Amino acid sequence: MALNDASANSITDNPAGQAPNDGTGITQLDSYLDPFKPALRSRYAKAQQWLKTIQDTEGGMEKFTRGYEKYGFNVKDNGDVVYREWAPNALRAFLIGDFNNWDRDATPMTKDQFGVWEVTIPSSNGQPTIPHDSKLKISFVVPNDHARQERIPAWIKRVTQDLNVSPVYDARFWNPPKEDQYVFKNQRPPKPASARIYEAHVGISSPDPKVATYKEFTQNNLPRIKNLGYNVIQLMAIMEHAYYASFGYQINSFFAASSRYGFPDDLKELIDTAHGMGITVLLDVVHSHASKNVLDGLNMFDGSDHLYFHEGAKGRHQLWDSRLFNYGSHEVMRFLLSNLRFWMEEYQFDGFRFDGVTSMLYTHHGIGTGFSGGYHEYFGPGVDEEGVVYLMVANEMLHQLYPDVITIAEDVSGMPGLCVALSLGGIGFDYRLAMAVPDLYIKWLKEKQDIDWDMGSLTFTLTNRRHGEKTIAYAESHDQALVGDKTLLFWLCDAEMYTNMSIMSEETAVISRGLSLHKMIRLITHGLGGEGYLNFEGNEFGHPEWLDFPREGNGNSFHYARRQFNLVDDQLLRYRFLYDFDSKMQWTEEKYGWLHSPQAYISLKHEGDKVIVFERAGLLWIFNFHPQSSFTDYRVGVEQEGTYRIVLSTDSKDFGGHANIDESTRFFTTPFAWNGRKNFIQVYIPARTAMVLALENTL
Repeated sequence: MALNDASANSITDNPAGQAPNDGTGITQLDSYLDPFKPALRSRYAKAQQWLKTIQDTEGGMEKFTRGYEKYGFNVKDNGDVVYREWAPNALRAFLIGDFNNWDRDATPMTKDQFGVWEVTIPSSNGQPTIPHDSKLKISFVVPNDHARQERIPAWIKRVTQDLNVSPVYDARFWNPPKEDQYVFKNQRPPKPASARIYEAHVGISSPDPKVATYKEFTQNNLPRIKNLGYNVIQLMAIMEHAYYASFGYQINSFFAASSRYGFPDDLKELIDTAHGMGITVLLDVVHSHASKNVLDGLNMFDGSDHLYFHEGAKGRHQLWDSRLFNYGSHEVMRFLLSNLRFWMEEYQFDGFRFDGVTSMLYTHHGIGTGFSGGYHEYFGPGVDEEGVVYLMVANEMLHQLYPDVITIAEDVSGMPGLCVALSLGGIGFDYRLAMAVPDLYIKWLKEKQDIDWDMGSLTFTLTNRRHGEKTIAYAESHDQALVGDKTLLFWLCDAEMYTNMSIMSEETAVISRGLSLHKMIRLITHGLGGEGYLNFEGNEFGHPEWLDFPREGNGNSFHYARRQFNLVDDQLLRYRFLYDFDSKMQWTEEKYGWLHSPQAYISLKHEGDKVIVFERAGLLWIFNFHPQSSFTDYRVGVEQEGTYRIVLSTDSKDFGGHANIDESTRFFTTPFAWNGRKNFIQVYIPARTAMVLALENTL
C-alpha cells in the first residue's frame, strides 16, 4: 500500500520510487498484471490524450468542466438570459415557455458549426424577462418529417412533476433573487481518515407514509446520524428521476436536485448543516446509464438516438431498460465531467459514490458474466476502454480540483487497479465496495445452520481485497433491504420481530440469537472487512420488513417506503439495543481508528470452537460464533504485552446482552508464545458473543 499512497493520483505526475510513468507502474503492486502491460499503456495513453485535447481545444480542465456556465440557462450581470443547447441533428430550434406564452415561433435560436444552438433573451429594466420558476422547453424541428418536438433542456437545474396532470416533468427557470439565495455558512470538513458511511435516502427518512423532505432530514435525521457516530453521509436518489420506485437510478435531469423533497436551497441547507456537524456528504452519482424517457429525458433529444448515447443496441442496457452513454464523445465528456463539477460547486458535495461502475467498465456490462478472478476477464475485447478512460479522467479532474474529494466505485467484477493512483496506471478511486461480504451473510443465513458456519471462509471473505486498494465493508446495504430480499435481522428473527421485540415479552431463543448475531456480524465486518464501513439507514437497529416504493403492484402504498425510527425511540422495544451498540461501535472506531490502520493480523480461526481472534489498531478482537459452547479461561494470543480491558462487548446489558462477561475484568498478559503471538491472555467467552480489548493505558 506504501507505493500507492506515495504516488500522485494524477495522470500528469510521475509515480513514486522507480515505477515507470507509462501506466504500468501498477505491476509493481501486482505482478499478475505483467502480461497486460500493453493494455495498461493503451488506456493510460488515451487518458493522457484526453487531457491534451481538453487543454488544446478548451483551455484546460478548469474551464472545460464548467460547462454549466456555458450551456443551459445563464444570467448576465445586465439581466440578459443566455441559453445554449447542443443538438446537432435538429434543423431548427426555438425557446418556448410562460415568458412568451408558449409561442412556438417567437424565440428562434441560432446554430453554430458545432451543433450548438443559442439565444439571448434581453433583460427588461435590468431584470430577466423570463420570470423565476416559470416553465419552459426547447422546441425542435427535426429531419425526416420536419415534425416539431418539445424537450426538457438537458442542462436544466430544476424540474417538477405534477402527477395530477401528467407524469412528464416540467422544466423550470430557476433564478431566485440574490437576497433569497442560500449562502453557505460552513467550510467543508477535512477528509476523514476513517470513513464511517451512513447511506440514506431522503424520501424514505421518516416513519410517516409519505415522501420526506430535505428540511425534515436536516432537522430530524442529521442529529441522529451525528449522535450515532457516522462521519460521512451518502445521499441516494438526489439527481432527478422520473420514477420514484427506481430508487433514483433512472436519471432524466442530471443537473436537477430532486424536487420531490423540496427546493434546491433546502438541499444546500442540509449539506451545509452536515458540514457544520463535521460530516462529509457524498452524492450517489449515476453516470453508468440514463433514463430512456424521451419527453423529459436525454433520449432522442435532438431526434437522433446517438446524441449522448451509443447508437442502436450498443446504447441500450438490456436489464436496466435504459440508455448507455458514449464516453468517447467530446460533448458527452463535457456533460458528465461538468455534472460532477456542478454538484461539487453548486451544492458543496464532498465526493461521489459512482453507481454501476461494472457496467461502465465492460462492453457486456456484467450481464451474464460470472467473474472468476482470472485476469484475462479484466482486459481484452470485453473491456470498454472508453468507459475506463472516462473514469480515469473523472478521477483526475476531481482529485486535482478538490484534493480532499472522496470517490467510491461500485464494482462487482474485482477489476484490478480500480483504487490505485492514476500515476501508477490505476483508475484513481479512493475506495471500492466489498460487495461479496453481504452476499456471504445472506447465503449462510438462508442455507446453513449456525454450527456449519466456516470461520476460515468468513475471515477470507472479509480480508479478500486487492493489495493496496482501500475497501468499504458493509454487512448489508440498500440492496438487501429491497422487496424480494430481507434485512439481516429479518432473516434472523422473521415473524418473531412482530411478537417478541418488546422487553415486556419473552426473549425467545430466536430473538436472542438474532440480536447476538446482528451485533457480531456488524462488529466483525467493521473490524476486519476494510478501510471504511457503510450502513444503510435503519439497518443499524435491525429495521423490520423490507423496502418497497409506492408502485402499481402494491397499490401505490408508502407503508414500506419509510424508516421507522420511532421503533428506536420506544424504550420498551429491543431495537434500541442494536441502535446503541452501533453507536458505541462507531465512537469506539473514532477513538482507536482501526479503519485507517493496517489490515488485521488474524491469530486464530478455530473451526471446532467457532472462535476468531485478530489484532488491529492495537486492539484485540475475540469472537465466539458457537451457538452453544462457552469457553472458560480460553487462551488467546496477543503481540503487545500489558494489561487489557474491555472497550466493547456484544454481551453488555446496555446492548441487549446477558451480562455474562464481567466488563470490569483486567486481563494480564503472560510472556509465552501462543498462536504466533509473543504473549497470551485468558478470557471467558460465552457462546455467540464478541468483545474488543484495549491496553488499559489507552482508555
